[in-house]
Amino acid sequence: MRILLNALLILALVLPSLAQEKVDTATVSRIKKEGFENSQVMNILGMLTDVHGPRLTNSPGYKNAANYAKSALEKWGLQNAHFDYWDEDFGRGWYLKKFSLHATAPVYFPVIAYPKAWTPGVKGNIQAEAVYLDIQKEEDIEKYKGKLKGKVVLFSLPTPVKPGFEPDARRLEEKDLLDMANSGPTEAFRGRRFFAPTEPQRLAYKKWDMCIKEGAIAILEASSSARLEDGTVVVSAATVPYPPEAPFEGRLQSRSPNAPKILPQVVVAAEHYNRMVRQIQQGIPVKVEMTLETEFTPNEKGFNVIAEIPGTDLKDEIVMIGAHLDSWHSGTGTTDNASGSAVMMEAMRILKSLGVSPRRTIRIALWGGEEQGLIGSRNYVKRVYGERDGENITYKPGAEKFSVYFNMDNGTGKYRGVYMQGNESARPVFREWLKPFEKLGASTLTLRNTGGTDHLSFDGINLPGFQFIQDPIEYSSRTHHTSMDLYDKAVEDDLKHNAVMTAAFAWLAANRDELFPRK
Repeated sequence: MRILLNALLILALVLPSLAQEKVDTATVSRIKKEGFENSQVMNILGMLTDVHGPRLTNSPGYKNAANYAKSALEKWGLQNAHFDYWDEDFGRGWYLKKFSLHATAPVYFPVIAYPKAWTPGVKGNIQAEAVYLDIQKEEDIEKYKGKLKGKVVLFSLPTPVKPGFEPDARRLEEKDLLDMANSGPTEAFRGRRFFAPTEPQRLAYKKWDMCIKEGAIAILEASSSARLEDGTVVVSAATVPYPPEAPFEGRLQSRSPNAPKILPQVVVAAEHYNRMVRQIQQGIPVKVEMTLETEFTPNEKGFNVIAEIPGTDLKDEIVMIGAHLDSWHSGTGTTDNASGSAVMMEAMRILKSLGVSPRRTIRIALWGGEEQGLIGSRNYVKRVYGERDGENITYKPGAEKFSVYFNMDNGTGKYRGVYMQGNESARPVFREWLKPFEKLGASTLTLRNTGGTDHLSFDGINLPGFQFIQDPIEYSSRTHHTSMDLYDKAVEDDLKHNAVMTAAFAWLAANRDELFPRK
């Protein structure tokens, strides 16, 4: 009898997963027609980048882009469009007012460079000698004492640069997709791990400390990624130096209103930085001229942009799509991540244009603070759905009504499938949803986790949150966090495809008989 009962129990659990997933092919066809024939995605992208980019969190650019996004969503007929303020302060805003850097001796050339975010400026137009800190070990520090006052310091080691024999842009090949499909789940990210301080970290702190105490005017660093060349600059936030033993939770970021005084910091294209270092190493004095005007805005709470298409009989249940609106500041944040924001906005426009009403509410979120640690989405999930403390998860009532979240944040590249985040129960659902897109090249499902973006805020508390597999194009090789992250790098056909798929997935999720299956 017990064997029979166990068999019946197993059958009851298995049969629902074997039931055929319903796909509303008629509405998916209408979504395709609207998205491919009447797309507005590039117009949206241009507004977010050429007009309102870059969009550093809490900067005027971010606020202008958020105002545009909210107004556009309202214009298309979405409801409850609002700024979703966090329950914590983000810090100061910052923007660049004026910058130039030139080498004036031994020979003039304009230097390709960009200031770090939240760096202070310098007064007026400065002209100074450049000093290269050729420090390989701690005893090397002594030879620079008394020699840095009033100098511009070349702080980092040169970055090796080689000719670019490999193309920047590529698409996923069949072997890549097959490898993903055959892959098992990977370990989920559970936050920062502690690593014991290293000697290079200790040496770097002593270099920073010496530059401040000795009275250097400004710090120049080489763009550090060997994957980039041709004058591309990788730049993020200004460094607040701390001894490596200092606990992370006690460290202030450069955006903090209470941040200690730091030196102005500029990142220089590797080729130009290396040239100045070689000149100095040959005993030839190098002089530079620099203008750097920046402005800080007051400390305040960050915010996300939220809007929705209300549901009907299941309106209290929520399907979400989203991307992060913020960016770094040396380009216009096109592939990271105005492309994702434009796709999500276009997906909502497509759905509203059809004049149809979903059963569940479909909500769009454009997140702030992603680049500083998924702050916007983590704060939203904590306030609305729950939070994790180690292995313990505390849910809020809203979690019971949450269905699924879809995210885009891997550049401009075409969707090729879905990272399932180890959720095997999602496979039969996605398999059917992908069928209308198989001929367009999107059919791959992988159990792998993928990290680094806002779906992790949902997945972290075991709510279904997914990132699409995308063709890399030149995201990692050229545009991610760089001065080359510009509108011209967007691939229009790929963004149209992504908006159509996102709209279709949101519609299908909103009209299922059940909530999306969880892990």
